[in-house]
Parts: sequence; C-alpha cells; structure tokens
Amino acid sequence: MNAAHRGRMPAAWQVDLSDDYEWVPLRLPPDVTRVSASTRLSIEAEYRGWELTRVRLYTDGSRRVLLRRKKSRVDQPADRPDRIDQPGL
Repeated sequence: MNAAHRGRMPAAWQVDLSDDYEWVPLRLPPDVTRVSASTRLSIEAEYRGWELTRVRLYTDGSRRVLLRRKKSRVDQPADRPDRIDQPGL
C-alpha cells in the first residue's frame, strides 16, 4: 500500500485517545479494494501489533483508518525518538 499515507484524523476521532496507546491515522486511496485493505491491515496486526479501531469510508471510495497498539517501555527509548515502528502501508 505504497499509495496510502498518514493523514489527519477526523475531529471526532481525536476524542478519547488514550495515552496508553500509540495511534496512527492512515488514508487508503479509492483504488485499494476492501479485501486488499483488510489483508494488508491484518498483516500489520499480526506482525507489528497494530489493531484497527476505526474506519471511515468517503464518497470518493477512499478510507481513513485509525490504528492503535499498546505502548511498551521498549517502544519509548528516550534517546531514540526517531525509532518508531509504524505501519508500512
């Protein structure tokens, strides 16, 4: 999903974002089918620990998804803030 990129979250999604989780909003373009998106997001969940929390489908066929995963002490090294394992969608 190289065409997918991180997007801004819809305003309604910014409510109740727990500090216990990492949050990543993604935009999936209209040419990504539901089956393809589901497969790719399942791979992210299996190998990187991300879970799908919200999906919004737009009239042009694009989707915005919100992924989250539990923060761990290992994920937050103070001296390495650039080392974030985010979805490669």
